Amino acid sequence: MARIVVDRVGHDFGGRPVLVDVSFEVAQHELLCVVGPSGCGKTTLLRVIAGLLEPARGSVRLDGELVAGPSARTAMVFQHFGLFPWKSVRANIAYGLANRGRRDPRRVEALMRTMGLEDAADRYPRQLSGGMRQRVGLARALAVEPEVLLMDEPFGSLDAITREQLQEELLTIWERDPGVTGVFITHDIDEAILLGDRIVALRAGPGRVTRQIDVPIPRPRTALGVRANACYSELRAEVWHALRSEAG
Repeated sequence: MARIVVDRVGHDFGGRPVLVDVSFEVAQHELLCVVGPSGCGKTTLLRVIAGLLEPARGSVRLDGELVAGPSARTAMVFQHFGLFPWKSVRANIAYGLANRGRRDPRRVEALMRTMGLEDAADRYPRQLSGGMRQRVGLARALAVEPEVLLMDEPFGSLDAITREQLQEELLTIWERDPGVTGVFITHDIDEAILLGDRIVALRAGPGRVTRQIDVPIPRPRTALGVRANACYSELRAEVWHALRSEAG
């Protein structure tokens, strides 16, 4: 049974359609990457899946239940960090737990160690690099032990070296925690191939699915190993073609 079912979702802004008939499913512990150009409605789609935005048409179901609002089973990681500037690293990571009436200092400390943040525990976001801020954002999302992790281009604003480091950290976390199902939004084809079990290609004007593509590269993965895989070039060309083609 699919964990997440997106069924013919459509949405409009100002009378203009931004998503049309978007449908796909995400299986248990699958990491699905949605790739597409700017303006194709990727963030809108993720907000609909998260229950932060009600679709104009269609529906999203989580384990068969209609998503009608934000769920405690779901956590989200944003592109622009979304950290509280007046809270320390430790307090930012603990926030999601506190917001759900929980305290778990051991989990917060363990996540800081996992994400390489121990030495920055008492610093504030303004004192951190972009990569460190995104580590805090990811740790905060993971702290609540979500069943579904939704990521909106979380590495898009980082430099290439930091982005690759965080991609590989996410891969390690994913391989270690079989209880999480994920949707990862990106405009980067290479990132989608590296991270995803499958790729959904969206084309703009308005956003619609042109193709769903399996990524037959075994896990565990590294960036270097994926690029060296025999099917990498063909897979990249297939995704590129899907982004340029007409829907259907």
